[in-house]
Amino acid sequence: MDATTKAGLFYRLIALITRLPWPVMRHLGNALACLWTRLDARESRVARRNIAQVFPQLNPAQQQAMHRQVMTATARQAMETLWFWTHRPADNLRRLRQQHGQALYHSARASGQGLIVIAPHHGNWELLNQWLAAQGPLAIVYAPPASASGDAFLQRVRGVDNITQIRAEGPAVRQMLKTLKAGGTLAILPDQQPKQGDGVFVPFFGMQALTMTLVNRLASRTGADLLYAWCERVDGPDLAFDLHLEPAPAELAGEDAHAATARLNKDIEAIVRRAPAQYQWTYKRFTLRPPGSGQANPYADLRKPRRH
Repeated sequence: MDATTKAGLFYRLIALITRLPWPVMRHLGNALACLWTRLDARESRVARRNIAQVFPQLNPAQQQAMHRQVMTATARQAMETLWFWTHRPADNLRRLRQQHGQALYHSARASGQGLIVIAPHHGNWELLNQWLAAQGPLAIVYAPPASASGDAFLQRVRGVDNITQIRAEGPAVRQMLKTLKAGGTLAILPDQQPKQGDGVFVPFFGMQALTMTLVNRLASRTGADLLYAWCERVDGPDLAFDLHLEPAPAELAGEDAHAATARLNKDIEAIVRRAPAQYQWTYKRFTLRPPGSGQANPYADLRKPRRH
């Protein structure tokens, strides 16, 4: 069975599940969060370690409460994403209660200077992709999965009208520059750990984090406009979000890549602090440590021993 066929079968399975009413899907998300915690799953262990590292001012009871909130938000985000991938974008966008800053977005697109949308892993970025695509042509950068069927699946669920997907490998930077120099719009998720040599260590929630310099390189070479964007979940039983678009400072395009990247992380941190549980704390953000620091991988001891 080829990768495309496997991806199609997986899509149909998900589409069958997401025929369930949203309240049922929400309860499934809550059950998944409880399961992760009870089984001490990878997601639970990584989130607990991240919370301990970046919120040391919280006492153990407060950290445990945040852990529960993160698990619930992460599991619901998974259910939401399956829902958005298998429902019409026009219907999904009706889930947006408020839209803040859309005039900034349209003005930046109309300028013809190119636009970089900086989208942290906060809230639901798949809904954000669909909103951006509804406004006109958009290129998004993504890290392809290891399996061909996984990649074919992402091509299917994200391949809505107006979206061009750029694999974060090989000629990707040339494609991004070409898009921006032609006045196009490019969306980047900037808060995943790059390879050594592709980023710099700058603070993020008080921890030194290897952070990509891609936004700085693209902005400095093209003069593109810069906006932060995210879809934040609205508290309550409904599937509802608020869209946020805010201007990013010119400092991100500065000659000093280290200072520009530090400012990027500072701004992302400010966004996350508005609703901390909605950030992707299940990601091993601090695996690589600064050379010569003597610091160990903070997740190295989280691997569960094999059972014999």
